[in-house]
Amino acid sequence: MSTTASEITFRLEQKRRVQADFPGPKSIALTERRKAVVAAGVASAVPVYVADADGGIIHDVDGNSFIDLGSGIAVTSVGASDPAVVGAVKEAVEHFTHTCFMVTPYESYVALAEQLNRLTPGDHEKRTVLFNSGAEAVENAVKVARLATGRDAVVAFDHAYHGRTNLTMALTAKAMPYKTNFGPFAPEVYRMPMSYPYREENPSITGAEAAKRAITMIEKQIGGDQVAAIIIEPIQGEGGFIVPAEGFLPALAAWAKANGVVFIADEVQSGFCRTGEWFAVDHEGVVPDILTMAKGIAGGMPLSAITGRADLLDAVHPGGLGGTYGGNPVACAAALAAIGSMEEYNLAGRARHIEQLATGRLQELQAELAGAGKSVIGDIRGRGAMLAVELVQAGSKEPNAELTKAVAAACLKEGVIILTCGTYGNVIRLLPPLVITDELLNDGLDVLAAAIKANA
Repeated sequence: MSTTASEITFRLEQKRRVQADFPGPKSIALTERRKAVVAAGVASAVPVYVADADGGIIHDVDGNSFIDLGSGIAVTSVGASDPAVVGAVKEAVEHFTHTCFMVTPYESYVALAEQLNRLTPGDHEKRTVLFNSGAEAVENAVKVARLATGRDAVVAFDHAYHGRTNLTMALTAKAMPYKTNFGPFAPEVYRMPMSYPYREENPSITGAEAAKRAITMIEKQIGGDQVAAIIIEPIQGEGGFIVPAEGFLPALAAWAKANGVVFIADEVQSGFCRTGEWFAVDHEGVVPDILTMAKGIAGGMPLSAITGRADLLDAVHPGGLGGTYGGNPVACAAALAAIGSMEEYNLAGRARHIEQLATGRLQELQAELAGAGKSVIGDIRGRGAMLAVELVQAGSKEPNAELTKAVAAACLKEGVIILTCGTYGNVIRLLPPLVITDELLNDGLDVLAAAIKANA
């Protein structure tokens, strides 16, 4: 496919349209119904209810059309109703919806494992296990590492997000809303400093030097021979789309290998062409011992996986890994179809094109605001279609969470859905479907630029 996405046919018109009474009466009525039955702890960023979605567009129940720059948090990379995924799901459902792979197995699980072993980094012998969610994949990666090494300690990093279960909350760095009042957490988790180029006290620190800083702390505080695993997002997600300085990941991986530590790359958000490569570790040629996957893997169906060295995963006793729904046959069929679409449409190449287009636009906006004495865009970063704008108080690096909220709200009013993130709540993250057209993406960026300028 060309990087203009012109060869993809969409069911829905790829244009935004928001009526004056947004949110509309049907969404308002659904919100009232929700209050009576859905737990208050489940929050939604957007006060409308979806009726249909396709490509880069979401239609709500009141007839509004929104540009989707969030992809359900990097899930619907191939679009929310990719024809290949829809067809595969329909065919699978007509045969059986579930048997449990641990009871009566089926081919689609095996076929998907073959694909993941092929696509993940490294030419070593690999094994794959399928699960339901990203947090479940992370939990099982840690289980494997602990069993295979006979060690307990797990190293995670500042600004990390790895999930909401008990162990993954311990691995996650941010307290609110993910951890506050949910403890006590799983023990033997240690946090080390991340490479965060924009916020380093020493802006000239290299990736290798930042890795040495973390490694020194590991050796002093834990001891290398006590560490079962290092787990890290190659590009941090909820923490603010932080891209570590070049050389940081390779240095950590090299130390792990030298010390018998399992290096786990958490690619739940960054995987499957999102960053312009199949996986974010590919940008620096890092080959993890275990890689965790979810989100973009199956075109919106709930599925996750770990793929890793055969000796590690095969060390686990029979029955030690699994779960009732893990590798559900319908989700496996969707994943095989989604991977096919990624390859057919060259969505890794498409992600690189999105990066070039969006980064150019954002850098122009940054310069324009600085020239007007409103230097509120502190940093523009990311890879592929995983991009971030960090907003600050003009003339400083002080996080500007209030502006970030105002910009997201202003974009929504104009029919553009954007997500926010960051340890300080001051990062706009852009995660458009990889099939989004240039025209729609440019329209969304126009709205974003206007919202930042109006609120700066």
